[in-house]
Amino acid sequence: MAAKLKKGDKVVVLAGKDKGKQGEITSVNPTKGKAIVEGVNVAVRHVKPSQGQQGGRQSTEMAIDLSNLAIVDKNGKATRVGFRMDGDKKVRFAKTTGDVI
Repeated sequence: MAAKLKKGDKVVVLAGKDKGKQGEITSVNPTKGKAIVEGVNVAVRHVKPSQGQQGGRQSTEMAIDLSNLAIVDKNGKATRVGFRMDGDKKVRFAKTTGDVI
């Protein structure tokens, strides 16, 4: 199955505590169906000090389910992603505007 959301896509959160927030995808795990989005689903982790590194509280972005994300089109609205053939290449396009992503 082709990936509808990829690393570097600008997305908006559709559900959960961060609903409405926008960010860029930093990594995707297709087997688990999750992605890490910059500035979304941030949790505080307590880290022990080790040699050369200071301990304390660190904010880290946790994975969020792909079903709770939608890509942002050129108008700034959430849209679904479709696939079509452009000549001999398969391309992704925004369902709302029809523009190639």
